Amino acid sequence: MTGLLQCRDLTKSFGGVPVLKGISLDLQPGTVTALAGENGAGKSTLMKIATGQLRADAGSVTIGDHRLSSGDPRDAVRHGVAIVPQELASIDDMTVYENMFVGREKRRGIFLDRRAMIDEAAQTLGIFDVSISPTARMGSLPVGLRQIIEIVKAARTGAEVVMLDEPTSAISERETEGLYKVMRQLRDRGVAMVYTTHKMAEIRAIADRVVVLRDGKLITDESLADITDDEIVTAMIGRELDNLFPTVGTDTGAVVLEVDNLQVAGASAPVNLTVRRGEIVGLAGLVGAGRTELLEALFGMRAVTSGSIKIDGRTVPTGKPAAAITAGMAMVPEDRKVNGVVLSMSVLDNGSLPRLSKFSIAGWLRNKVRAEEVSTAMDSVRLRSRGLSQSVGTLSGGNQQKVVLARWLTGTVDVLLLDEPTRGVDVGARSEIYRIITEFAGRGMAVVMASSDMLEIVGLSHRAFVMREGAFVGELDRAALDHPEVQDSVFRMAAALDSRSQVDTRTTVATEARSPLEEAKQ
Repeated sequence: MTGLLQCRDLTKSFGGVPVLKGISLDLQPGTVTALAGENGAGKSTLMKIATGQLRADAGSVTIGDHRLSSGDPRDAVRHGVAIVPQELASIDDMTVYENMFVGREKRRGIFLDRRAMIDEAAQTLGIFDVSISPTARMGSLPVGLRQIIEIVKAARTGAEVVMLDEPTSAISERETEGLYKVMRQLRDRGVAMVYTTHKMAEIRAIADRVVVLRDGKLITDESLADITDDEIVTAMIGRELDNLFPTVGTDTGAVVLEVDNLQVAGASAPVNLTVRRGEIVGLAGLVGAGRTELLEALFGMRAVTSGSIKIDGRTVPTGKPAAAITAGMAMVPEDRKVNGVVLSMSVLDNGSLPRLSKFSIAGWLRNKVRAEEVSTAMDSVRLRSRGLSQSVGTLSGGNQQKVVLARWLTGTVDVLLLDEPTRGVDVGARSEIYRIITEFAGRGMAVVMASSDMLEIVGLSHRAFVMREGAFVGELDRAALDHPEVQDSVFRMAAALDSRSQVDTRTTVATEARSPLEEAKQ
C-alpha cells in the first residue's frame, strides 16, 4: 500500500562515513511507527531528511503526490510534515500561545490580535485535554508539557505527518502518559506519526508498527503484533542477547574503601561501608532513596556532617573532589551530558579533563603524551569514533559513556563510583558497558554502583545495599541475589515495566518488588 509519506533509497554520509544506506520507508495515515535502533543507527538522520532539515546525498521523500525539496524544511512544513526534535525549539521567554502562533500570528490591521490567538490556543489545548493557561511562559513549564505543546502546535497547523525524536528521553512517567494520550488522539484523527526510541516499553505502549535500523540499514519493518521483543532486540544489535551480563569474578582482594559513620547532610542515619578490590557493590532503592547523594558525598561533591572515608587506609578529606581524585577515586555521574562530558569538545580534550595537571608543564599542554595516553584509554574500552579529534557530541550515547569511563584510566583508580551507568544507553551498548565495569573490577578497582535498574544490581553486584532516606536498610549478599525468589521478583518487575504504560508504573512496581528484596536480606 502506498504511504502518506514515502522515503525512497535515502543515502547520507558525514565526513565520508555512511550513516544511511539506501533506506526506503512508507508511513500510513492513522498509525504510530516506532523507529528503533541503537544509538548511531541513523534514526535521527532519517527523520531530519524526511522533514527537510538535512539534504540527502541520494533518494527522495514524497508526501501524497508532491516530491519534497531536499533540504528545504519550509517545503516540508507547507505540505504537512512536522518534527518535534529531541532538543526542543520552543522560545522559552514567550508565552504558550505566542509559541503556538509564531510565524503565523493573527492580526487586526497592523496590530497583533492577541485575544484571538489566546482564545484559539485555549480551544486547541482543550481539544487535546491539555490543562494549561495559554498565557503561561513556556520556559516555566516542564519538558514534557513543552513537548506536548509542540505536538499540539503541529496539529493546529494541519500537519499530516508528525515525527518525534526520542520524546520521552527527559520526561517523567506522568508526562509520558500525557504524551501518549495526545499521540493516540492524533492517530485517531488520521495523522501518521513516527518516533525514535530504543526502549521496549515505549514500543509496546504506543506503536502499531516497528521499524529497526542498524548501521544505517533498514533491518526490520513489521506490525508490532507480528514481532516479539527478542526479535526486535536481535534486529537492533545484530546478534542474540541471551546473556546480557558478563561473568562476574568471585575472588576479591583486600579492603580498599572504608566508610565509617558517614553522615550525609539530609540523610536519616549515618552509613558504614567497606568495599574490597575487585568487588562490585550495588546501591538499590526507589527514586529519592539517597543513592546519588551518597556517591556525591564520597567524591566530595556533597556536604557531610560527620564520619570518615579511607582509601587503602589513608583518610580522604571530605568535601574536596580534587582530594578524592588524588587519593585514587573516580566518579561517573548520572547525567553525562550535564556533568560528565563537554559535548562541544573533542574526545582528546574530554579524555584529558580529569588530569590536566598531569598533561601540562607551566601551563603548556604536553599534547603528544596526552594523545598517547588518551588513545590507549579509549582503545581499552573499544571506543567507536573517527579519532581523538571527533566531537563527543557527535558520538552515540553508549560511546559518550565510554569516554566518561575511559578518561579515568589515564591515571590510577582504586575506587570507581558509578551513578546510573547505563542511563540513556541502548541495549547493545549496555552489554558493552557491563563488560567494561567487570573488567575494571578485574583490574582490582573497588566499584560502587547506584542503579534504579534492578536487573543491573542483580546481574553485576557481589553485594547490594537497599537504601531509604539516605541510609542502608538492608544488605543482600551474592547468595541472596542468586535466590530464586529475589530474582523472580526482579524479573517480574522488569516485565511489568516493559508491559505497563500507566502513570505511576515505575513507583508502583518498585514498591511491589521492595518487599521480597528486603525479606531476602533477613
